[in-house]
Amino acid sequence: MPATLPVTGAWRPGDPPGRRRFARLATDRPFVLEGGGQLGDITIAYETWGELAADGDNAILVCHALTGDTHAAGGVSAGHAAPGWWDGLIGPGHAIDTDRWFVVCANVLGGCQGSTGPASPRGSGPLAGHPYGSAFPVVSIRDMVRTQTAVARDLGVARWLSVIGGSMGGMQVLEWGVMFPERVRSLVSIATAAAASAQQIAFGSAGRKAIRLDPRWRGGDYYDAGPGDGPTEGLSIARSIAQITYRSDDVFTDRFGREVVEPLDGFSLWQRFQVERYLEYHGTKLARRFDANSYLHLTKAMDLHDLARGRGGIEEALDRISAPTLVVGISSDTLYPTYQQRLVCEVLAQRGIPCDYVEIDSRHGHDAFIIDLDQLGPPLAQFLSDVDKAGPGHG
Repeated sequence: MPATLPVTGAWRPGDPPGRRRFARLATDRPFVLEGGGQLGDITIAYETWGELAADGDNAILVCHALTGDTHAAGGVSAGHAAPGWWDGLIGPGHAIDTDRWFVVCANVLGGCQGSTGPASPRGSGPLAGHPYGSAFPVVSIRDMVRTQTAVARDLGVARWLSVIGGSMGGMQVLEWGVMFPERVRSLVSIATAAAASAQQIAFGSAGRKAIRLDPRWRGGDYYDAGPGDGPTEGLSIARSIAQITYRSDDVFTDRFGREVVEPLDGFSLWQRFQVERYLEYHGTKLARRFDANSYLHLTKAMDLHDLARGRGGIEEALDRISAPTLVVGISSDTLYPTYQQRLVCEVLAQRGIPCDYVEIDSRHGHDAFIIDLDQLGPPLAQFLSDVDKAGPGHG
């Protein structure tokens, strides 16, 4: 790995804030986590686009996926090293039209781009000012959703017009519908599941083990190390494992085939195929903007995702949802196969909840929800428009 890679790609206080705003909670009492741990003085970073209506009824919450962040839309600027990850979907005249709706995206609890996470400084105690590191507790999708209510509080949003997200973001969407049915008018769940499957857990576990076995991880307390001395190798391998699951065999075959980097005139163990260089590139790219500990915690939260936990079963959990729902699957998604999305829609429909299922016909695999916006945009725009026209008394 390049020696110039930072020990962590986390945003830290003192870095340019960019468009970030910050909500605080648990300033006077601990925030008790679902798994039994607790945190105090939590910060949740978020960004907004558009104008909030006087009655607060035009607000949409966008929930990001595993390595996403607050910057769902907008260009590169100080504090934002890359364009918005849904830039073609959010903005004036786009499917999520910021001329009509007020759009919010919050960095999740446990993340590394402004919200409280393992790289964040502790606010109190003998180690105040030092990063949490190995002391950061396990968080769940439900914990993330509960902290997002602080953003709604600060903005004066009593009820979201819609909560929208894909992959890990879709997990948050479903939990919003189950935990706070009175605070959502509609839901858009994309390429996700009601509970993580055994295969999804297996991929997450392999990625975490790659980080754990990196000697520069140092048990999670690596933030004092110098550039090039962080667990970037482990994080890069974890990203490579994930990247394989995000795309389809057709895409890999068409793009790379069996092309090589080093000539195969005499074999060695470390001669590379072009697909290997592609994976290395994405691993290095992630190491520049993400934190290894956050990757551990967020993938664990995804593995723990289970709407049924403590609620009597999937059907009983989904029975708590009362909002019209748009469920989106991807035809070539092998990480979150379409049967998982169809199950959610079928159970909701059986219980009389309006639910539409749309399938993106794509060769790109799981990542199609951030690539094939020409297919995702129209049904999403129609759904949001229908919810808006129905008025706040519906859903």
